[in-house]
Amino acid sequence: MPSSNRFGIKALAFDVFGTVVDWRSSIICEGAQWGRAKNLSVDWAAFADRWRAGYMPTLNKVRTGALPWTKLDALHRSILDELLVEFKIPGLTETEKDHWNRVWHRLAPWPDAVEGLERMRPKYVLATLSNGNLSLLTNMAKFSRLPWDAILGGDLFRHYKPDREVYLGAVDLLSVRPEELMLVAAHPYDLEAAKSHGLSTALVPRPMEYGPEKAAAAPTSCAAADVTAKDFVELAEKLG
Repeated sequence: MPSSNRFGIKALAFDVFGTVVDWRSSIICEGAQWGRAKNLSVDWAAFADRWRAGYMPTLNKVRTGALPWTKLDALHRSILDELLVEFKIPGLTETEKDHWNRVWHRLAPWPDAVEGLERMRPKYVLATLSNGNLSLLTNMAKFSRLPWDAILGGDLFRHYKPDREVYLGAVDLLSVRPEELMLVAAHPYDLEAAKSHGLSTALVPRPMEYGPEKAAAAPTSCAAADVTAKDFVELAEKLG
């Protein structure tokens, strides 16, 4: 484990969807390609937004016990099945549905992500801390060449953020004190939960996460953040 720096940080744990990877543009791009091949007329931006909109309500059903423990891949598939009806996309084979559901394994990183991670990696242990399941995050890392030292996902803890078991589970697995682990995220709720359990925190705003129409409404500050950086490269500079 690298030695502590002036921030006292030994490891960085990254939220992934929206913070490291651009899920919306990735789904729109692949959807457009898929639509042309299948001769489908679909508003793929609306499709992507609706898929993501179902994410937190579905996670919360697991968190509250309304659903048994279920991996994110299966939750994504349940939302997809509803969207195929809503957007009038009939006749897909099971193989096609499974491949399309795994678009979440093939998300492209934000332009600064890989460079910033590479700059931070010599001094810090880099880990995911995502609601994604291990296979999803592993496939995404290989697809986008994300240089993780460790991949931590919801299925390791059988809990989803913002449950305390996720944050403190990462602390335990990485063998650090809470304050020695910094959560990096674009979402204030995630940072606030991590801070409440003693972790250090960094906000990296992603104003384009939900598209240009919503960029102005994206959070650019968070009271729970110890550090704020415009991107991963600047975060690397600030952390030293």
